[in-house]
Amino acid sequence: MGDASHTQLLSDRLAETAQSVDSLFETILAPQTRSGEIARPDRLLGAMRHAVFAGGKRFRPFLLVESARLCGFCESGATLAATAVEALHTYSLIHDDLPSMDDDDTRRGKPTVHKAFDEATAILAGDALQTLAFDILSREAVHADPQIRCALVATLARAAGLGGMAGGQMLDLSAEGQSVDEAGIRQMQEMKTGALIAASCEMGALIAGAPEGHRQALREYGEHLGLAFQIADDLLDLDGDAEALGKATAKDAVRGKATLAGHLGQENARAILKETVKACEKSLRRIGEPADMLIAAARFAAERSH
Repeated sequence: MGDASHTQLLSDRLAETAQSVDSLFETILAPQTRSGEIARPDRLLGAMRHAVFAGGKRFRPFLLVESARLCGFCESGATLAATAVEALHTYSLIHDDLPSMDDDDTRRGKPTVHKAFDEATAILAGDALQTLAFDILSREAVHADPQIRCALVATLARAAGLGGMAGGQMLDLSAEGQSVDEAGIRQMQEMKTGALIAASCEMGALIAGAPEGHRQALREYGEHLGLAFQIADDLLDLDGDAEALGKATAKDAVRGKATLAGHLGQENARAILKETVKACEKSLRRIGEPADMLIAAARFAAERSH
């Protein structure tokens, strides 16, 4: 299969995953309530729906589903687990956009949640989506084996917490306007961006009951992919089109953000990006199964324009 075929299949698979995740969100976050249900405040639910239906690519859910598929698991529980990952990712975006964090007015071409509603509602919407993620993962429909469900919960929790996204965001905020070396930037980006991407890949192996070697290879692939994704994001902030991106550009330099592109220069960052994609492919070869979709995903993450 040629590169053009891989690109088209990747596009189809991304769209398929996005449609499945959106369908589950429509059910889980349905605006109407039935008699006898616990009350769900309309404003909070509206803010959560505003965030999850903002048009994202569902890239992390795709990684979980494709990693599971690579390990021989094609059941609907993978999509449900992927929806949990997207709920947690969306929470992080809501909170990252807050005035006290990155202070963004638009996300994916739409007003951020605190702009469309208010800051308090945005905080609560993020809180509710974070806890929803673990609510979903605890459900028997994800997997019949409670040990696997516990492993999924633990993996996602670690990716989200002190040593993952939250810790990475703290390092990112602390680094603004400071001199940070390459190792420090890599650590921050590995935690803030890479942790959830790596967890998504590892969770695909977990839900499939794959051997430890597959799990480690997919996690390693995800770690490399997370770096590639962040470098590409930093480069887009430097020279991307704001309209295509659906958010403001050139923010990193204005805020004094620590990025590899800013620290090493765009040419060197692009060279690292190219090598990181090769590292993704090398990790996947350890599995011994054709991994065309995940290879295509790595190239997509590095070459995307939005």
